[in-house]
Amino acid sequence: MRVVSVGECMVELSGAGQGLWRQAFAGDTFNTAWYLRALMPKDATVDYLTCVGQDAISTALLDFIGGAGIGTGCITRHPTRAPGLYMIDLKDGERSFTYWRDSSAARCLADDPAHLAQCFDGADLVYFSGITLAILTPERREVLLAALKAAKAKVAFDSNMRLRLWSGAAEMCDWIVKGAAVADIALPSFDEEAQYFGDAAPRVTADRYLGAGVSEILVKNGGGDMLGRTPRGEWLDLSCGERIQPVDTTGAGDSFNGGYLSARLAGAGMAEAVQKGHATAGRVICHPGALIPHDAL
Repeated sequence: MRVVSVGECMVELSGAGQGLWRQAFAGDTFNTAWYLRALMPKDATVDYLTCVGQDAISTALLDFIGGAGIGTGCITRHPTRAPGLYMIDLKDGERSFTYWRDSSAARCLADDPAHLAQCFDGADLVYFSGITLAILTPERREVLLAALKAAKAKVAFDSNMRLRLWSGAAEMCDWIVKGAAVADIALPSFDEEAQYFGDAAPRVTADRYLGAGVSEILVKNGGGDMLGRTPRGEWLDLSCGERIQPVDTTGAGDSFNGGYLSARLAGAGMAEAVQKGHATAGRVICHPGALIPHDAL
């Protein structure tokens, strides 16, 4: 079993008191790769596809990714660019972020179509997000989507809409629909879809992804009950289970995706996979930060 996750892993700075900052690494699709690696069998392969620089922090990032057991063979190195960076402000378990990523190396991850094809070859699943699309130029988005469409692997997509990364809501929604059109599995969040597409109910969200050609759809609902549509065409109302008071909600959705996809790859049905996703996210939000140690799962 082999999974390739595509996107940007950034340098994270969080407050450590008295003007000091603690450095880590994180990013939406990398976070999901982290939890896939923790939850999949040891003989499975989880690779990360991105672009980093030639600088010392890029080398440290590569060492961190490899040290977590995630493959770095699909990561290219840009001669002049460096990783993006963000700083965290935490209040009552909820985080706000300040970003520096306009010239990050990850914006060049789709510069080479042949490299994408080589990395996707032999994969069972390729995972990407709306953020993956947002950091690329329109031309490079087309290159990535073409490579995903040509891949023999199943493709999973989380719309992960971040308006600040786009020129406007219309552009963002247009590319989210294009991303869905190459996906087999869609993991949208209803609150985002309602805000930007005007969806009145999760079924409206699901029907749009179904119309784009997605066969497996799970509409997440902010900790509430989810709506699922199986590849066989069954519609499922899926309970979220017991609510947990979070310590830190960062990475909740990414870790849910890791739990859900790892279970589906292992042959679990959608309802069982949703419970695996909830159990994973429930552990993660009880710890500070997006990434918790693998043995904590």
